[in-house]
Amino acid sequence: MNKVLHATYHNGNLILDEKLDAALEGQKLTLILVEEPVASTSTETNLEERKQKFLEKLKTYSIKLPEDYKFNREQLYDRQCFH
Repeated sequence: MNKVLHATYHNGNLILDEKLDAALEGQKLTLILVEEPVASTSTETNLEERKQKFLEKLKTYSIKLPEDYKFNREQLYDRQCFH
């Protein structure tokens, strides 16, 4: 079983954000520690701004498809000459 858990290191102990399953009682586990990066507020704001700009730009390239549109792979291949 593989599971990603989050924990906080405090006074030499790992304090899990959630309890482990009782079936793991007494079993030996292997831990791989990955330190979470500390994101600054300005970085988060910049990321949100970039997301918004991307979505706005994406809208300019979007087209509306009819409600009854159905993708037909065979027609696509016929048009592209993939024979």
